[in-house]
Amino acid sequence: MPDYPITLIASSDDAAKRLDQLLAAKLSDTSRARIQQLIAEEKILVNEAPAKASLRLRGGETISILGEPQLPPLRAIPEAIPLDIVYEDADLAVINKPAGMMVHAGAGATESARNQGTLVNALLHHFNQLSSVGGELRPGIVHRLDKETSGLILVAKNDESHRRLATQFSKREVKKTYIALVHGWPKQDHTTIRTPIARDDVRRTRMTTRGHAGREAITHYTVTRRIESPVGKFALLEVKIDTGRTHQIRVHLSSIGYPIVGDSLYGAPRELHGKNATLAPLSRNFLHAARLQLAHPRTGEPLDFSAALPPELQSFLTKLEK
Repeated sequence: MPDYPITLIASSDDAAKRLDQLLAAKLSDTSRARIQQLIAEEKILVNEAPAKASLRLRGGETISILGEPQLPPLRAIPEAIPLDIVYEDADLAVINKPAGMMVHAGAGATESARNQGTLVNALLHHFNQLSSVGGELRPGIVHRLDKETSGLILVAKNDESHRRLATQFSKREVKKTYIALVHGWPKQDHTTIRTPIARDDVRRTRMTTRGHAGREAITHYTVTRRIESPVGKFALLEVKIDTGRTHQIRVHLSSIGYPIVGDSLYGAPRELHGKNATLAPLSRNFLHAARLQLAHPRTGEPLDFSAALPPELQSFLTKLEK
């Protein structure tokens, strides 16, 4: 963050220039729209007085920039998007999320293109009430799934349910089971991976098991099927996680040499070729949240939900096994 106030002196060469144009040229990291917002908020002074963006300079003026603009609070907006609602009551809902849908907009989102088409936008349209614990950008969201991961996600409808569900997650009482298809045949049929996970220092969109100060991450997998196809060997896995780190399953499986099919970010090939065969690649990751087990946040009743593989993943498996 720069040190405020910032002071500039208009030179004789700046005479006849608009105030906002001059500042846009001198402050290369600040957009003209942001400069106009600062002027509107009277955070830019000319000779110690507020000025209009259209002010024509004469040269010699002292221009003071007092601080950052006051950004409007982030807020998700309702959007009429179809939802596959697996279960719903007064306290919670369970949604079968399709691949390609983000759970919520990122922290830098606005009420424009980046905050459209998310699960939160759909939830706000379908439900009258959602918990507010996660803030206005993430109403109802207790946990997340990656954009290209399909399957079950839990939604809290009120703050008390949200807090109780969050406690279950923190105590590792919520059981999540995934189905993954990986390249190669793991040497062991049952394995637990315990390598800590950290943000990649070089590629910030990735996570890594090689970073410093990684957070604890525990993934268990069981091989349920080994497939030898014309385009290579694959294994279908049942995966359970004790922790919920970003990209955890994807990172852990890639780290031991078995990237998830379709996950080119973590080393899966973009094309599937054999000696005499080619298979169209998946447009998503072969990772599906298939089962969710928890206690009801109000009654304590055991809840157990499941979601079958979506058609595109089942079709891909069928093609592999022909």
